[in-house]
Amino acid sequence: MRIDDYVADLDRALAGPHGLKRDLVVEARDSLTDTADALESDGLDRAEAERIAVAEFGEVTRIASGYQAELTASAGRRLGVLLFTGVPITVLMWSLLWRVYPPADDTWAHQPEWYHTVSQLLDAIQLATGAYGGMALFALSRGARWIHRPRLVTRSLGWIVWASLPVTGSLGLVLSYGTKDPNSLDALPSMLANLVTWAVWGMQIYCAARCMRITRVSRPPAA
Repeated sequence: MRIDDYVADLDRALAGPHGLKRDLVVEARDSLTDTADALESDGLDRAEAERIAVAEFGEVTRIASGYQAELTASAGRRLGVLLFTGVPITVLMWSLLWRVYPPADDTWAHQPEWYHTVSQLLDAIQLATGAYGGMALFALSRGARWIHRPRLVTRSLGWIVWASLPVTGSLGLVLSYGTKDPNSLDALPSMLANLVTWAVWGMQIYCAARCMRITRVSRPPAA
């Protein structure tokens, strides 16, 4: 196998963040090229030098396994950062808006008994999601020496997003439309806050989908 064929197979075998994947593939190509150049300078023809360099580098399945673990951890760290920072920021943003535009006393007086319970449950789920993102981020970075299966951590982050977003979205709708005059925010700040929230949710969905796809690809191949 020549270097170009080997690198193409390696590129197809990997899945993950585009920038890091490109860097890993380029690193592999550069290493193979350096070895082939050294062999060619010793008197071998180019084709034979490339075949020997590829054979010494290792089979694609073995090399891809290590590279894929790094890509999987990187995808998990990105989603972990997003959950650890984005979720608390969203919660804080809405809390500040409600302080700036507080509902009238009459509005609070006519809220159903379950309103505060649902509101507190929504905050708890969001903060727990952010906390889990922080723990996963630590596990995939400083704690990597103790975590030998980054795939499970990364995949769990994807499941957390799939589970939490429908619940938080439903609770938010209940608070917004299931009560009498629940929203006292002006149109502009309410619209901007919703845009930020939807943007954060969109990034979470994208990163979660990528984490789920990567962790399927990174399963060890069958013997």
